[in-house]
Amino acid sequence: MNNVPVDPLLKEIASHFIKQGKPVYLVGGAVRDLLLGKKAADWDLASGAKPEEVMSMFRRVIPTGIKHGTVTILYKDVSVEVTAFRAESAYTDGRRPDRVEYVSSIEEDLSRRDFTMNALAAELPSGRLVDPFGGKKDIKDRIIRCVGRPAERFSEDGLRPMRALRFASQLGFSVEGETLDAIPDALGITAKVSPERIRDEFEKIVASGKPSTALLLMEKTGLLELLFPDLAQCRPVEQKGCHRYDVLGHSLLACDFAARKAYSRTVRLAALFHDLGKRAALRIDPDGNRTFYQHEKESVRLTRNILRRYRYPNAVIDAVAHLVGEHMFHYTEDWGDAAVRRFIIRAGEGNLDELFQLRFADAFGTTGAEPAADFLLPLAGRVEEILSKNRAFSLKDLAVSGKDLIASGIKPGKHMGIILNELLEAVLDDPELNNREKLLEIAEKINRRY
Repeated sequence: MNNVPVDPLLKEIASHFIKQGKPVYLVGGAVRDLLLGKKAADWDLASGAKPEEVMSMFRRVIPTGIKHGTVTILYKDVSVEVTAFRAESAYTDGRRPDRVEYVSSIEEDLSRRDFTMNALAAELPSGRLVDPFGGKKDIKDRIIRCVGRPAERFSEDGLRPMRALRFASQLGFSVEGETLDAIPDALGITAKVSPERIRDEFEKIVASGKPSTALLLMEKTGLLELLFPDLAQCRPVEQKGCHRYDVLGHSLLACDFAARKAYSRTVRLAALFHDLGKRAALRIDPDGNRTFYQHEKESVRLTRNILRRYRYPNAVIDAVAHLVGEHMFHYTEDWGDAAVRRFIIRAGEGNLDELFQLRFADAFGTTGAEPAADFLLPLAGRVEEILSKNRAFSLKDLAVSGKDLIASGIKPGKHMGIILNELLEAVLDDPELNNREKLLEIAEKINRRY
């Protein structure tokens, strides 16, 4: 294929450039995706027009990165980023070019890009492919290869090594040997990259169809030890017993299972991090038996540290940490209804589906075999039954409130909170107690103790 298909709306946008005698090309991942037979998610254009010229061609243009030659066109229902043909100077900080210089041809512009599969352009409106670095063949062969010398490309932007491995997970491509071999020497450059940019690439790895592809390559090249040392250090932690894999191998399998099942980001992150605390919790008895008692507590601490380091929103941190902290529940048939009710409260009714998904992923990571469909069915059935009969799972569900207690003669103060919590415990043991008269009677008895 020497031409790629061009969307009619994109041709319409290109006509504004052509009228002004300015060449314009579709570039980057959009061209790669079209060659792979996929729909291009975003349109990025490169043009011989300077930003000021682009702004004069269209009614709505945002100067999103005008310092680097980039503006964003808002045209009908789409936004399209347009960057002038450019070359880049030295990267003193390993992240951004010291300055940007405009160049005259698309070939010069493509020479600054990271990988051959991204150093492609489709002339508009014809769709004629421009491929100066053999990107089309590398896409066909499913290879990720740097443009030019890998060491130079990685020295320009320390995020590029992680991007290479992220593409391996996303696309199912292999990383060309020289490109992969150059990553260890670029770790010092990667260390300069902002946490937010690392997080964005890591998010795409976790969202991919098989996160372990990238994560194993990160381990091999030293990126995992650099960026996620607590995870990397799980590799030598053997588990034995029912576990077939060490802690890192187990965690990667669990994360892959969550990805394969299209579980949420929260569950995928929890699957990857849920056993981080096993290294610290490991104890070996005189017979060589290994235990990891209460490792989930340390796992929560480490998970929070990692997610904070990479600037995750607090809501995400709390949700992931909660799943990690609750993943060790062990249901047996002798659980009474009160035990099931306390489990629901501890897990949170709204978190039950994701917690069960995490347990499925955890079970898969233990043996490498998918657990039976009815793996958690007994507990799920008990939970559903309890939820259908009883709604008293928090203080707000009690048939009395603090105002009722005050009206009955109980003085407000710290002890009132203690009384309300004891009332909730009583109702969890026996839901029939959740009526106003009975609870006030119990509250009066408790109050006499204070």
